[in-house]
Amino acid sequence: MCDHSKNIYLPHLATVAEVIDETPDVRTLRLVFQDETVRDDFAFRAGQFAEYSAFGAGESTFCIASSPTRTGYIECCFRAVGRVTEALRRLEPGDTVGVRGPYGNSFPIEEFFGKNLVFVAGGIALPPLRTLIWNCLDWRDKFGDITIVYGARTEADLVYKRELQEWQERADVRLVKTVDPGGNEPDWDGKVGFVPTILEETAPSAENTIALVCGPPIMIKFTLPVLERLGFTDEQVYTTLENRMKCGLGKCGRCNVGNVYVCKDGPVFTAKQVKAMPAEF
Repeated sequence: MCDHSKNIYLPHLATVAEVIDETPDVRTLRLVFQDETVRDDFAFRAGQFAEYSAFGAGESTFCIASSPTRTGYIECCFRAVGRVTEALRRLEPGDTVGVRGPYGNSFPIEEFFGKNLVFVAGGIALPPLRTLIWNCLDWRDKFGDITIVYGARTEADLVYKRELQEWQERADVRLVKTVDPGGNEPDWDGKVGFVPTILEETAPSAENTIALVCGPPIMIKFTLPVLERLGFTDEQVYTTLENRMKCGLGKCGRCNVGNVYVCKDGPVFTAKQVKAMPAEF
């Protein structure tokens, strides 16, 4: 086994155990570390991310989308949009990838014990919350009501469709799924409308509740005022950011925003912290 403590950029090797197509251009990889010691010792918290290598193409940064409560493997979920993600998308079961991490901070899940939770996600931004959703569902007795509001442009763009069905059928979860106007088929059984609008219609109580938001910048921009109108304070609202992260170690500076490095100081922030960031962010 290589001594990874001597080279912070040296990845662990992992085997692709399973490939799951979530949408026509979004794929999940289930990865199993090849070194048994790494497999047994690798630990992370919901909200942390990793660097994934497609050898010969480079690295890409994604959250660890699986839950820390599910051991023996990790999962990442990504859209094929460039050279590295296209190379990762070509991988098949049995192929090898590199994994560096975990990096960044995490959701302070212990502070959520005894509270109600409202998850708000849009499109490909469900994976960073999925890790926390499953963490909380695996510790279900530690939380109050759990509401999930999730939307995408069309039905085809919804990720984790099998899990959405599972959450919808659970008596201890309230799932509200939606697609943008015009994005639904005739047999669509969810809402039609933009996520912030549907969130306002859903009207979760802010009392003793934490809101967890992840989505495109435009969605977050319109969701935060909705939460404010519903009575949520900025300290009750958490989001996770993945923009521009590259090295994962605060050395390349690409994710620097004002005096914050998203990779080291985040990627999890409260709404209060996000609002304090420079306007150009």
